[in-house]
Amino acid sequence: MFLFFHILYKFQYYIIRNFLFYRKALTFLWLISVFNMIVHTNIPYNSQVLKEDINSLKNKYSFIKVSTIGYSFLGKPLYCLTLGSGKKEVLYFGSIHANEWIVSPVLMKFIEDLSEAFSKNGKIYGYNAKEILEQATIYIVPMLNPDGVDLVTNFINQNSNPYKYARIISRQYPNIPFPAGWKANLNGVDLNLQFPAGWLRARQIKYNQGFVSPAPRDFVGYGPLTEVEALAIYNFTLSHNFYLTISYHTQGREIYWNFQNINPPRGYEIGQQFANASGYSLAQVPYNSSFAGYKDWFIQKYNRPRLYY
Repeated sequence: MFLFFHILYKFQYYIIRNFLFYRKALTFLWLISVFNMIVHTNIPYNSQVLKEDINSLKNKYSFIKVSTIGYSFLGKPLYCLTLGSGKKEVLYFGSIHANEWIVSPVLMKFIEDLSEAFSKNGKIYGYNAKEILEQATIYIVPMLNPDGVDLVTNFINQNSNPYKYARIISRQYPNIPFPAGWKANLNGVDLNLQFPAGWLRARQIKYNQGFVSPAPRDFVGYGPLTEVEALAIYNFTLSHNFYLTISYHTQGREIYWNFQNINPPRGYEIGQQFANASGYSLAQVPYNSSFAGYKDWFIQKYNRPRLYY
């Protein structure tokens, strides 16, 4: 009996010792993966973090092409990362609204995951990364409104002139929390109300709502394409032949795919595929928000699939 318990004790000791070793090994491997990870999605993602991540991704994955499509109101670069060499050109962009900045690390993480899969001839979400980048060229502008993002994430010095100017604008609209409710660029213009697709109607709607001057949100500006960030993405789009464009937002858990009575070919089908994958619903844009957006202009001009996600 003593021998039985002795053997049992030794067996238990062996199991526990190896379990602890196994757990430590898993922890070690997890730490290695975390340290090797470039893009972190659990931190305030300002323009400086974006710049550092872009440099790190470029150093690790030399096939990523980095360019700028323009500069912000405060002169910050509007970066574009390009992957692939296929004939079909697609455009993804995010953070056109400042307080929706969490889409920037989402896009950057997608770039990292796709690049890692491509470098290892592997798959991403079940699809062969090499085949994707042979068939398509993907352009990603992860942060179209870096000034506004830096304001919302408290990366702008509160004693600086840009911060003081934003504070002055905000005081005209005391019901909008500052800076958490800020969507506009640092000139007080909502960049997604800057495009020539029913801009006058958008102005009438927003003026009726009280947004008649630079504001944290919903001010259309004094004309279409007056803001450098909006003009940059507009000109960048004109210089390419995009088959599909997608802008990422964070409100509503809905996907918008058409503009007024224009239903681009395959737009609904592609939108439904995104809806199925994300759990979001494919929806019609509320009337008061259905003018002067980038989506509206792209669909009106090209009659091609364009998702507001």
